[in-house]
Parts: sequence; C-alpha cells; structure tokens
Amino acid sequence: MRADPITATCYTGIYPGRADQVSHVRRAMSRHLAGCPAADDAILVVSELASNAVVHSSSQGQFFTVRAERHPGYIWVEAEDLGGPWRCRRRDGRPHGLDVVEALTGPDGWGVETTTGGRRVVWARLDLV
Repeated sequence: MRADPITATCYTGIYPGRADQVSHVRRAMSRHLAGCPAADDAILVVSELASNAVVHSSSQGQFFTVRAERHPGYIWVEAEDLGGPWRCRRRDGRPHGLDVVEALTGPDGWGVETTTGGRRVVWARLDLV
C-alpha cells in the first residue's frame, strides 16, 4: 500500500488588530499556499475574515489569530478574534465580507463558533476538487 505523499501543512499567525495587518496576512497566506490550486480564493477568504476581525470585533486595537491548513483535498482557513458585539454595517446592496466568503465556499463551507472564553472563530473550507 502506497502512502499519500501530500500531508497537511499548517500556519498560525498572531497579528495586531489594525487594518494594515490584513496585507501581512495575505502575504503570509500567499507563501503558505504557494502552488495550491485554490490559493487565490483562500487568500481572498482569509483576507475577508481578517478584515472582519479588525473592523467588527473586540480585536480592533488588540490582536487576532489566523490559521490555515492545507490538506490533500481542501484548504481550511480561520480567523479568531476577541469576540464582543459584531459592529455591523448597514446594507447597501453590495456583497461584503461574509457574502464574499459564502460565494466562494457555498452556504455550508463556512461558519462561526464561539469559544468558552468568549472569542469568536470564523472558519471556511475550500475544496480543491
């Protein structure tokens, strides 16, 4: 029996809760996902998740964590923020943050979980096939 040569690779980064850090997240994801067929979509998704952490949570001015796992059949990305009330924008008829995430992953390809410590983890899965 032959073992699959592709194994999961993981990335974790902790970033200051500032808007200028989203470009650092994109660069880190570009390096981590280099050569992966869904890299562009995953980078856009994690960029949206990081932006939401900075703009719409208690991570603003504090910190947030980004994680990515590259598996043989899919990419898993998530952003963990410090929780708190989501600061929602008024609807303007254009897709924003999580609308973009859902367009790329489908309605069952992303979700939001709250940790026992009150932090929020927003995750997304992008299939490679």
